[in-house]
Amino acid sequence: MKKVIFLSFAAISLFSTFCHAQKLSEAKVPAAVKSAQERKFPGITKITWSKEENDFESEFTLNGKTMSAIYDPNGNWIETETAITVTALPQPILKYISQHMAGMRIKEAARVDKADGSIAYEAETGNTDYVFDATGKLLKTEKD
Repeated sequence: MKKVIFLSFAAISLFSTFCHAQKLSEAKVPAAVKSAQERKFPGITKITWSKEENDFESEFTLNGKTMSAIYDPNGNWIETETAITVTALPQPILKYISQHMAGMRIKEAARVDKADGSIAYEAETGNTDYVFDATGKLLKTEKD
């Protein structure tokens, strides 16, 4: 039984490695990106870096909240994602979920602040992220 559990865990880990961003050592992150991170979130010292396509993502904790920020290779901030509880999603989104996604379990939720000043919200179920605006309008779905 232990062997089956170990093999299952190994397969899941391998699969998630291919589905998620590529982890990077800090040495491989451009100086402009690291500098932008320090300006946007001063004093954060424990950062995990990864690369998503051409952009760089920092993952960190600030004031007890799990966060990530995305920058382009020139250090331009694109967005910040902050984990929130599912119940902290705006009421229109919760209403949409109850009406259109009944029976689906929301595993994680986040607020996404974008460089253009807009705010979006994500609700993750299984291998799909549902992205909403604050009015509850479904903007897009993203498969992992």
